[in-house]
Amino acid sequence: MSNLPFQDTMSEQYVHWFRNSAPYINTHRGKTFVLLFGGEAVNHDNFRNIVHDIALLHSLGIHLVLVHGARPQIDENLAEMGIVTPIHDGLRVTTRESLRGVLDAVGSIRLEIEALLSMGLANSPMFGARIDAVSGNFVTAKPYGVRNGVDFGLTGEVRSVDIEAIGKNLENRHIVILGPTGYSTTGEVFNLLAEDVAVSAAVALKADKLICLGEREGIPAKEDERLLREMIPNEVDQYLRGKKLDTELLRHMNAASDACRSGVNRVHIISYARDGALLQELFTRDGSGTLITHDPYEEIRQAEIEDIGGMLELMRPLEEEGILVRRSRERLETEIGHFVVIERDGMVVGCAALYPLPVDEKNPASGEIACVAIHPNYRNGDRGSELLEFLEKRAAGRGLKKLFVLTTRTALWFIEHGFAPASVDELPSERKALYNFQRNSKVFSKLL
Repeated sequence: MSNLPFQDTMSEQYVHWFRNSAPYINTHRGKTFVLLFGGEAVNHDNFRNIVHDIALLHSLGIHLVLVHGARPQIDENLAEMGIVTPIHDGLRVTTRESLRGVLDAVGSIRLEIEALLSMGLANSPMFGARIDAVSGNFVTAKPYGVRNGVDFGLTGEVRSVDIEAIGKNLENRHIVILGPTGYSTTGEVFNLLAEDVAVSAAVALKADKLICLGEREGIPAKEDERLLREMIPNEVDQYLRGKKLDTELLRHMNAASDACRSGVNRVHIISYARDGALLQELFTRDGSGTLITHDPYEEIRQAEIEDIGGMLELMRPLEEEGILVRRSRERLETEIGHFVVIERDGMVVGCAALYPLPVDEKNPASGEIACVAIHPNYRNGDRGSELLEFLEKRAAGRGLKKLFVLTTRTALWFIEHGFAPASVDELPSERKALYNFQRNSKVFSKLL
């Protein structure tokens, strides 16, 4: 039997993907990306494929800075040396006797990366690739010091990054490799946190992206382990609240938040274990992991208790006109988790809510959009549409299949946004029981 139809289909898929990736290729050319990965990634079977993908990015004209960690390699060296170094707040206490184990691990990883970037066998993806990798004393460090009574010894933190030297190497088409070490003006070597090096380098270089390769696909939702595709720094901070940064993912999230707030517009958290995750993240619309975007001047975010005063100011005039159902401050406090707000330079200028509805036979997974309110001075833009789109994405991400809205004055606006007239009988039974026939709101629905 001929397999040509199958081959033709595969060729068509490839052509389709390649055409769709062209805009991303043009966008990324000439940009600077900082790639962060730990020693666990270097040990993984997929690391060779990651290096091949790094070589491909380099061939497309992307400036690359690779920042690697070395935790498992350091642990192995110290175990062989019979040295135990405690970990406090996610940082290793580096003694002088343990420093040799640290440097040996860092040096061996650098050599391994350089060796992989030097491959050029005719039957390998690296054939014809001429890649010069450079490393050096690009990072100046200072002691981490004594924290909470713990002397961290030769553990340090980044003091500065030599952006002029790194920049010249990038302009000369070199890939720059930075390890988790830095040097002081007195000639000492310090053991650094790889995330600290990556963030400092990305900020100093004004990198277009910081890409963190970890064990996980990205950031999972707290409630159901569903992959969160996009977050902003405020949401990352809420996620991390009360947690110790003692896992790779949490350290990457903390680094992402710091980088975004310091001028790096986009941070990606993806998996080093998944073949092709780096290319999928950069050259497809949906990506492969989680994107953390820079806090904008105006942003849509999860509402917090501190926002209730501003939300009440938005809602009261609409409640007095009968457009919205009146809600007390106490009710808003208990329902704050359902609300999102638009914040503009510290001021709440919009809000809306997404309520999950009880499941029944007619509606196995549905929700209700409510309390869409925009400040009078900001109603000329598309903020209402942006709020609705944000909540629709949130609903879809939570597995909801259908949205309802009850309104007395804004029926046309919701129809323009894809909602269709529905009857009260279509509401889930528990929600139908709460329907206010005196208010006589019109019901609309939208399939997601």
